Amino acid sequence: MATIPLLRLSLLPKTTINTPKKTLIPPFSISNHLFHPLKSPLTFTKLKIQSIPISQKPKFFKTQKTICMSSSSTTPATDRLISSISYFLPFLNGLHYGRFLLAQYPSLSILFEPILPFFSLYKSLPYASFVSFFALYLGVVRNPSFSHYVRFNSMQALVLDVLLVLPLLLMRIFTPGNSGLGFKLMVMSHNFLFVFIVSCFVYGVVCSILGKTPYLPFVADAAGRQL
Repeated sequence: MATIPLLRLSLLPKTTINTPKKTLIPPFSISNHLFHPLKSPLTFTKLKIQSIPISQKPKFFKTQKTICMSSSSTTPATDRLISSISYFLPFLNGLHYGRFLLAQYPSLSILFEPILPFFSLYKSLPYASFVSFFALYLGVVRNPSFSHYVRFNSMQALVLDVLLVLPLLLMRIFTPGNSGLGFKLMVMSHNFLFVFIVSCFVYGVVCSILGKTPYLPFVADAAGRQL
């Protein structure tokens, strides 16, 4: 009797045996998950890069741009010094235009007291202005060994010095006198020229010390044509 159940088990088909079913996992397809069948890998990577938010993009592009923009050339110290000294020539030759303004406002003369000893020495030398003019013109402006920066500033100072001579010639021709309308016009022109020459002097010296090129109105164009 015990053998009857065993015979029944042996006669059953093999398909009825409880065997664990194997689940077949399909192979991982790169083409199905990553690439579109109608698009190349290059197109896919381009789309992926464009979809990255701006905040997550690499920052090395911005650093390269800042490095290129920060590069600038510097002016040598000798060029700055020579350019600054050249503006002393029109300044010293134009100080006499401030006699009326300094007499009216004596407090302004305190600003020019450090320069007065050098100014008195400059005026005491015979033909100092004439010699300084041609020394600056022949020694610096027409000397190709100097840079264009030095030559331009020197030529600009010379043009400014020449313009200061024209009011003196007009005064000798018209002789305004010591009173009247002509005298008032002369005082106003002297005050204007004094303020103008001091402003040009400060502007030229400060720009030369900083290594920048000063451009005086009407003077820079004439200096550029001479070079």
